[in-house]
Amino acid sequence: MSAVLTAEARAPGAKAARSESTWLGAWRRFRSNRVGLWSLIVLAGFGLLIALSALGWVAADWQAEKGVANAPPTFMGPAKAQVASAAAAASGPVLDLSAVDPLAPRYREWAERAAKLETTEPHKADTLPFGADRLGRDVLAKAIKGAQISILVGVLAALVATLIGTVLGALAGFFGGKVGDGLEWLYNVFTAIPGILLVFAFAAVAGRGVQSVVLILGLTGWTGIYRLIRAEFLKHAVRDYVRAAEAVGASAAARIFRHILPNVSHVMLVQLSILVVGFIKAEVILSYLGLGVSVDQVSWGTMLSEAQSELILGYWWQLVAATTFMAVFVTAFSLVTDAMRDALDPKLRGLE
Repeated sequence: MSAVLTAEARAPGAKAARSESTWLGAWRRFRSNRVGLWSLIVLAGFGLLIALSALGWVAADWQAEKGVANAPPTFMGPAKAQVASAAAAASGPVLDLSAVDPLAPRYREWAERAAKLETTEPHKADTLPFGADRLGRDVLAKAIKGAQISILVGVLAALVATLIGTVLGALAGFFGGKVGDGLEWLYNVFTAIPGILLVFAFAAVAGRGVQSVVLILGLTGWTGIYRLIRAEFLKHAVRDYVRAAEAVGASAAARIFRHILPNVSHVMLVQLSILVVGFIKAEVILSYLGLGVSVDQVSWGTMLSEAQSELILGYWWQLVAATTFMAVFVTAFSLVTDAMRDALDPKLRGLE
């Protein structure tokens, strides 16, 4: 009987059964998740938008004055009624509102400028779907250009923090002993210092700019993922499949990165998603405090900082533009990482 089976196995055209690789199986499961797949398409759209912005093909003139100061959103070009009302306000009686509104003396000047816009500067009367800011710049162009900076900062800083936390957590959990004690001491030092003070200390050394913000957030945000990855490696390092790999001669690096890491990657992806969201918000705070991107650049953080003073005057469109772009990206990124986590989770993989 065994000879017959051997002959059949060696027959021409016979194919040996091969198990599906971890990453190929994860991609197959990910494609079956429609929400995650559509979210991935949204992220690809953001990536294309960032690439076009970086090449100067989109939003290259975001600093150009496209309309009057704080022009409201319009999809049909300059509104005739708005110009007419501005002209009427310019020619009507002047009311002294300076006692209740410190900006009242400027209203007549702005109204006169709006009335002359149609005839003297038609190139500044473009269609502005999200309106203009206090300098007359297109808010939509600022939101697109700001996406390039904010997403770059959030994703790169999250990747740096995830890489540091994963490598250090893997080493501490796999080797233990003096290596684990030394890394635990480093972790305790970073967590003992209040996070905001640690960020300020790094910012004082690194200065302003995109690279500085990425380094600041990446070097201060790795502690959470380190703790989780270390716990996962402590659990997996003594399991049978790792011991079997050691018995057949697999090196420590192979056991760490080829055997254990794919089985804990779902934890890493969840933390990556959380870090991206948190770092985009942190960039907003740093920019508001003057420690973020430089003054000649724009990000969602600087837009939200400007929108605070504009919102008091009733100019809401810059706030809506920045928060809409941020909410769409953050939601899509979270859904993609959730779908990737489900595709890579070994517990869910075993239910197939």
